[in-house]
Amino acid sequence: MTIKDDVREFLISRRAQVRPDQVGLPEFGGDDRRVPGLRREEVAMLAGVSLDYYTRLERGNIKGASDSVLNAIASALLLDDIERSHLFDLARRAGAQRSTRTPARRPAAVRASVQRVLDSMTLPAVVYNAAHDIVGVNEAGRALYFIHFDTEATPNIARTTFLDPRARTFYADWAEARRMTAAMLRFEVGRNPLDEELTALIGELSTRSILFRESWAEHDVHEHRSGVKTFNHPGVGAIMVTYDGWQLPGENGLSIVTYSAEPGTPDADRLALLPAWAAHQAANRPDSDVAQGSTQATSTPE
Repeated sequence: MTIKDDVREFLISRRAQVRPDQVGLPEFGGDDRRVPGLRREEVAMLAGVSLDYYTRLERGNIKGASDSVLNAIASALLLDDIERSHLFDLARRAGAQRSTRTPARRPAAVRASVQRVLDSMTLPAVVYNAAHDIVGVNEAGRALYFIHFDTEATPNIARTTFLDPRARTFYADWAEARRMTAAMLRFEVGRNPLDEELTALIGELSTRSILFRESWAEHDVHEHRSGVKTFNHPGVGAIMVTYDGWQLPGENGLSIVTYSAEPGTPDADRLALLPAWAAHQAANRPDSDVAQGSTQATSTPE
């Protein structure tokens, strides 16, 4: 899709989600309204621009739109701060000259000092990049997200969420996990349209998953900041956790997410059991060093 396509589909999808009564307008026409949500002329009126100008914006001709106009459109469409940021990213892309610069390659892992910080944490923690590759994790994080680590050399949250059958039960609300993952990828595309790895991932998921295509077509945007989710972990049971995410200082494009539970709750107890469960799993793998070491110890004469 071109930048004009992205702008058009985003604005149309946001307009369809706003009811007239939400912005103080009478709902003339009732069930006879030809479009869901607001009409173009209603958005133009609310934003204080002409219908012709808003129509041109919604057709993708957003280049040159001022910050005040973009803010007015965002307010008229009741965009949240993430959606507003995405709209500004689209406008920035439309006005930018096409870059010939080759994007810097992503690191395959976090730097050693960051990994030491992760290892010192008792809470599960993962570090991922814009394409949802997990590039850093501690022991508890690996145990929590175990299905992401036994399928490929570079674990990828989006690929596992949409393509691994175990994700259907691992996430208590798999539909929400899919929606949020697609929305996070779309938000990253808005910020980094020349990211070849991100573009390749979206192409792969679009080809292999009809559910991704459906989620992608919603044009939702999301940034992983804080919230609550439940994992159906086969080793310790269902765990409801609070996640908190932020950009990793000094590592452009990397985000760290930690997972915690309310102290004294069954969820906290189950979360604390994860490292022991992971150690037990590792010890009982036929090819594990622990298992081999145990076998050697029993066969060596005293």
